[in-house]
Amino acid sequence: GERETALYNAERIAQEGSGAPVLYAGNAQNQGAIRAIFEQAGVPVYLAENVYPRLDALNIEPTRKVIHAAFERHIVSAPGMEHIRDLVTGAILPTPGAVMEAAMLLYEEIGDLLVLDIGGATTDVHSVTSGSEEIALLLTAPEPFNKRTVEGDLGLYVNARHLVEQIGEAKLTRELGLDVSAVMRDYRPIPASGEQLRLTTRLCLEAGLGAIFRHAGRLRHYYTPQGRATAAEGKDLTQVKTIVGTGGALTRLPERARILRQLADCNASGTMLYPKPASMRLAFDEGYVMASLGVLAKTNPQAAKALLKKTLVFA
Repeated sequence: GERETALYNAERIAQEGSGAPVLYAGNAQNQGAIRAIFEQAGVPVYLAENVYPRLDALNIEPTRKVIHAAFERHIVSAPGMEHIRDLVTGAILPTPGAVMEAAMLLYEEIGDLLVLDIGGATTDVHSVTSGSEEIALLLTAPEPFNKRTVEGDLGLYVNARHLVEQIGEAKLTRELGLDVSAVMRDYRPIPASGEQLRLTTRLCLEAGLGAIFRHAGRLRHYYTPQGRATAAEGKDLTQVKTIVGTGGALTRLPERARILRQLADCNASGTMLYPKPASMRLAFDEGYVMASLGVLAKTNPQAAKALLKKTLVFA
């Protein structure tokens, strides 16, 4: 029911003057005022249902639909995309959104799953699971059934230098037996040498670990006058049975199976709400088509599902 904070923030954003489109998905009583603030400032504004209407509920699907609509409208302004509507008459989805559509289809066939897309610019994690009833009783806030996180600082090419710094260049040099600084001077989106391949493989693991750690929830212990209590924060992934690798790295690197197994077994300490080591099976989007099939699912879900089952390879 609180209104003033959203109105204050809307006025500040409108004054900022970037011209970027704004989506409002808060208190429905504010919608008229929010629209007026941005329209008067000449800022594109989209309105959606309240994404968090009650303390015990999330309402994210209407907002996702509006985001997709805004994306389709504004993508034509991106460099190199001016003529996309001359080529495409159907839906245009952002890649992470399309992969989520495919993940939802796959859930109908194989149950609770985690999809990991380690790309050149971002690392995206998609989970489709309700979690366990035990953890649900401990959650401090609701989590979506189908959750996506997009990590813009964990890309294998655009952010390769950041990943090297995160691990430590000296540590990488010792670990890989490479002159990492020299390899980075000619680093390519697709590895062009054995040295680049070894470095890319290691950075792929680092990106995956970081993205999973941010996506997964964890238990938090705190103390009350009655003694120690436990709360759960974030997405409960403990019931996930399959981890699916997609994206260029996890479909094309020679050591993809080893990387994905390490990512599947990364909760040895038990600190995350994540499956225990050796409890998840591995699968790969062998044809690297999940994103494309997520778009196809908008018009022909049965064909998309059939192709998904055909391209999925279990290791």
